[in-house]
Amino acid sequence: MENVTVYTSTSCHYCTMIKDYLRENNVQFVEKNVDEDPEARAFLIKNRIMGVPTTYIGDVQVTGFDKEKIDELLGL
Repeated sequence: MENVTVYTSTSCHYCTMIKDYLRENNVQFVEKNVDEDPEARAFLIKNRIMGVPTTYIGDVQVTGFDKEKIDELLGL
């Protein structure tokens, strides 16, 4: 399975939803909270990503909780 990284923020409802969804489907992921991790925040700014959740599945970026796209990329 592809490496999965989820960029989140503390007060983001959709971030909680995607983390719960990945856990329910037994998908291991790394969470990078932009409120707590200056490097994660800098990465999003550098790449002009303006929203969370932003998920990387392998090299593919998915911004927002796009369940259909996530399912497609993970084969769920």
